[in-house]
Amino acid sequence: MTKEVRVRYAPSPTGYLHIGGARTALFNYLYAKHHNGKFIVRIEDTDIERNIEGGEASQLENLKWLGIEYDESIDIGGPYAPYRQMERLDIYKEHAEKLLEQGIAYKCFCSSEKLEASREEQKARGVAAPTYDGTCRHLSADEVAAKEAAGEPYTIRMRVPENVTYEFEDLVRGQVIFESKDIGDWVLVKANGIPTYNFAVVLDDHFMEISHVFRGEEHLSNTPKQMMIFDAFGWEHPTFGHMTLIVNESRKKLSKRDESIIQFVTQYKDLGYLPEAMFNFFALLGWSPEGEEEIFSKEELIKLFDEQRLSKSPSMFDKQKLTWMNNQYIKKLPLEEVVALSLPHLQKAGLVPEELTTEQHAWATDLIALYHDQMSFGAEIVELSSLFFNDHIEYDEEAKAVLAGEQVPEVMTAFKAQLEELEEFTPDTVKAAIKAVQKATGHKGKNLFMPIRVVATGETHGPELPNAICLIGKEKTIDRVEKFAQ
Repeated sequence: MTKEVRVRYAPSPTGYLHIGGARTALFNYLYAKHHNGKFIVRIEDTDIERNIEGGEASQLENLKWLGIEYDESIDIGGPYAPYRQMERLDIYKEHAEKLLEQGIAYKCFCSSEKLEASREEQKARGVAAPTYDGTCRHLSADEVAAKEAAGEPYTIRMRVPENVTYEFEDLVRGQVIFESKDIGDWVLVKANGIPTYNFAVVLDDHFMEISHVFRGEEHLSNTPKQMMIFDAFGWEHPTFGHMTLIVNESRKKLSKRDESIIQFVTQYKDLGYLPEAMFNFFALLGWSPEGEEEIFSKEELIKLFDEQRLSKSPSMFDKQKLTWMNNQYIKKLPLEEVVALSLPHLQKAGLVPEELTTEQHAWATDLIALYHDQMSFGAEIVELSSLFFNDHIEYDEEAKAVLAGEQVPEVMTAFKAQLEELEEFTPDTVKAAIKAVQKATGHKGKNLFMPIRVVATGETHGPELPNAICLIGKEKTIDRVEKFAQ
């Protein structure tokens, strides 16, 4: 490529960083870094009524957390500043005036009530996609001047060219064609003087020298409107690529109201997912490398990324794959990092104190170590380790079947006697105690280990038995055996 690759992610601060936005940002980032280009984050904050407090910070902080580093933005600056649209209003105003002077745009004085009535009338006639009826398109200069003098509010509309075909080669979809006859005269600048998305985005992309635009397929229908503006000023179009939808496991379009999937990046962060795993997972959400490998470092993904392998089919958000992938990353972490990831969740649940003594921290570390290889995300430790905090054990049907064995009372009586004799309570001494029970009773294998596990832990499966019993503690284990015998 002779021209420097410059791509952008342009979120609106009307919400927090969503998984769809994160994927868009990631694909732009990978494309830029693969081609030694620049990745820009631009804030599109012109929808002032819907902007929320913390939305802008969420976008930037969570991109950084994911490892999606940008080269230019509101917080680090850059040669094309400002990077916040509300700070660029003079640019939009100047260029709207140019389009008015050239007759490419015009002032529209239609009220919202008139526009709504026109839409309803078109729907009644069976028009599937109502467009502006052109009422103000042919106003004379005198009529416009009179309306302005009377203080009538107006928007500025694009005078859509007649009989023009808008055709482009989409990096994902291939050839895409739109006809101007299907697009009504659309608003460039709202009555409050703030530009609409399709107008501002073109000026920003041009002046920031954006070479490629990767975005979700919901923006596909915006492309011909944006091409009109590029053409009106005689500017070169960027290369477009529209990524397919993300769907849930029912193959339905992912909606922010869909409660079957956690939707915001900060929620995954709070649950104790790892940013490296999320980066890896998002990269495979609509893109695939050659081969069967699924675990990649950031550097490997940058090297491998090829826009030709972006999917043309919807991408399913597979929750099981995400938890599997996060588990692969957790298993490779040093234990102290797993403790740092999961201990706050035990504290938040009130299971261990906020301020830990050295002895308590050592106990919590040993507890978390039991589940190091099993844990899929930090918050899962609360559920996984519940057996260590239950004062009352409810046996399920599988556990009751184990305890129905005729040898169980004998095994448990002998086990209690062995526990009471232990002066040191360590995994090794507990293991020796279980072996002594085997010798005293003659029971071994499942007939020995399963009743001890069920009575001590309340579960039929779990971590290494002597380690688990040691962490439960001598008094609590004996208490559980006594309660069983009652």
